[in-house]
Amino acid sequence: MKLAAGGVALVGVGCGDGGGGGRWGESGLPLVAATTTMVADLARSLGVGMVEVAALMGPEVDPHLFKPGQRDVQLLRGAEVVMYGGLHLEGRMAEMLERMERHGGRVFAVSAGLREGSVIEADGAHDPHIWGDASMWADAAAYAVERLAGYFPARAEEVRGRGEGVVASLRAVHERLKARAEEVPEGRRVLVTSHDAFRYFGRAYGFEVLSVQGIATVSEAALADMARISGVIRSRGIKAVFVESSVSPATIKRISEETGAVLGGELCSDALGAPGEMVDAGGRLVDKGTVGGMLEYNMDTIVRALR
Repeated sequence: MKLAAGGVALVGVGCGDGGGGGRWGESGLPLVAATTTMVADLARSLGVGMVEVAALMGPEVDPHLFKPGQRDVQLLRGAEVVMYGGLHLEGRMAEMLERMERHGGRVFAVSAGLREGSVIEADGAHDPHIWGDASMWADAAAYAVERLAGYFPARAEEVRGRGEGVVASLRAVHERLKARAEEVPEGRRVLVTSHDAFRYFGRAYGFEVLSVQGIATVSEAALADMARISGVIRSRGIKAVFVESSVSPATIKRISEETGAVLGGELCSDALGAPGEMVDAGGRLVDKGTVGGMLEYNMDTIVRALR
């Protein structure tokens, strides 16, 4: 099997046997490669003590623009299992990952387990930002549980047991997020950001989402789009706009200056914070380096600025 990515050939990726002859990390545990910080967090949550997880992308890295280098190719080649987001979140890597999966590699997209009809269509494509809705990410987690249980049958019950806790925790986060959103009067629940990464968040928690760019960040914001958003902010009296941790803040800062809307804070969109980065979110201490903690941090930032 020979797969090309940016001129680099991948041979035999993700073809370990899941037993005693697989691919191992430095810890001596089977190696699971994850693309984004969100997927890596999920892999760590499900495989703690059972696998070693290595992420291709770190905090504040934009997956839409990420291009794998030689180190990333070597990581994929050495992995027992490869997990990715899917729905073309990984941009330049998407075709490569999908081809690896079709050719029988132990490679899967966590988005493959979502309920039919739940994926949003935007800009003529699937919107990949599914972690914005904690209940959808719980569905993705449940799917990942079964895939990992199948790859590691000797530890399947352990994976499923841990998975129950992960899924339950995400569903509890979903309920807390719904309750926090209610602190913002309905007419003020308008979320203005750099690019369209919050459709799932908005649908789940009752926010109208306005963005300068579409679902990807591969092109710069057009002046016409900036003028359109600025006009809406002025006409509706929107009080705050938000920058994103993995996207240049320049466009939103310019809109803030032109309209008088304050900068409400920095949101995590396409990447988590650093693992173990503890922050206060409405009186709860949460880990910004986890999907659940990041969502609670985002909601707290939004509520404080808009209520």
